[in-house]
Amino acid sequence: MKKTVLLQCFAGILLFASGVTTGLLAQKMTDSPQRVEQKRTDLSGAPDMEVIASISELKPGESLGLHSHHGVEMLYVLQGAIVQVPGKDPMMLPTGTTGMNLRDVNHAGWTVVGDTSLKLFMVHVVDKGKPLYEFVN
Repeated sequence: MKKTVLLQCFAGILLFASGVTTGLLAQKMTDSPQRVEQKRTDLSGAPDMEVIASISELKPGESLGLHSHHGVEMLYVLQGAIVQVPGKDPMMLPTGTTGMNLRDVNHAGWTVVGDTSLKLFMVHVVDKGKPLYEFVN
């Protein structure tokens, strides 16, 4: 009897741990690890949409893979840096630059190649319940 209870407890702990691990892996695969969320709220008048404000810092050598969003992304470059898309010349993303990426349009896919970190402030207006990032393989 005691062995059965102990075995059931162990199985429950193992199942819980695998669920947590799966959730964390799924989040990593659909999010940028450099993104730090600041605020999130429902979009007024659009119950299936939400607004997410975030800051990302990509250090030299770090990459942001080619991806899209289920909605619109607005960004402001807080600290500019040199980035490079594979097969292209490096280019500067200067401080103060603004940008907008439309729904389901692939963008980014670059690596920070200079000696300065790139810092971005981003606002996403996206479909609620869908992954924030859809990375292109």
